[in-house]
Amino acid sequence: MDSFSTLIRTASHEQHVEAETSTFMSDLLGGRLGVDAYARYTEQLWFVYEALEAGADRLAPNPVAGPFIQPRLFRLPALERDLAHLRGPHWRATLTALPATRTYADRVAWCAREWPTGYVAHHYTRYLGDLSGGQIIRDKAERTWGFAKKGDGVRFYVFEEIGNPAAFKRGYRELLDAIDADELEQQRIVTECKKAFALNTAVFRALGEEFPLTA
Repeated sequence: MDSFSTLIRTASHEQHVEAETSTFMSDLLGGRLGVDAYARYTEQLWFVYEALEAGADRLAPNPVAGPFIQPRLFRLPALERDLAHLRGPHWRATLTALPATRTYADRVAWCAREWPTGYVAHHYTRYLGDLSGGQIIRDKAERTWGFAKKGDGVRFYVFEEIGNPAAFKRGYRELLDAIDADELEQQRIVTECKKAFALNTAVFRALGEEFPLTA
């Protein structure tokens, strides 16, 4: 029988690939969009991570979600530093969420309040994605727009407190495998994981509409 971490990865693979290969992300990574599109994407990430991290302290004592709450993962301070670099010191004054982003952030916030086990699905899809595919985005951003290597503009993708990402991800999967949830609840987590990827894809779709390639 497959471990839960294997189940959650394989069951959501199709949705994961759909998110990764969205038109917007393909155009961004292909260097076909300007730095403004990258900055707009970074703004949307702020809303999602604000929802993920604003209620994290309350979840720390929870037997299911608590082990996943690790401050060394938190991204908001790095995101805010990146936004100050990308948008200037008054970046908050012009910060706006796309409707798709608001839907995504609202779902994360709801799980944080009402369903800690479901929150784990969003935690998994975001942070492990940042540690993996996010590094491709960082590398492309550095080379395309001239950000300093692992400097302002890409700090969101730099996990300075994670010394060995591969070892960390192994430990994270062990936490998933040890999660205190019966088979039905595990299936609900998998479903929520798929939903998380779909919500992320919807944000990419909205960004693609905002930044269409002109012929």
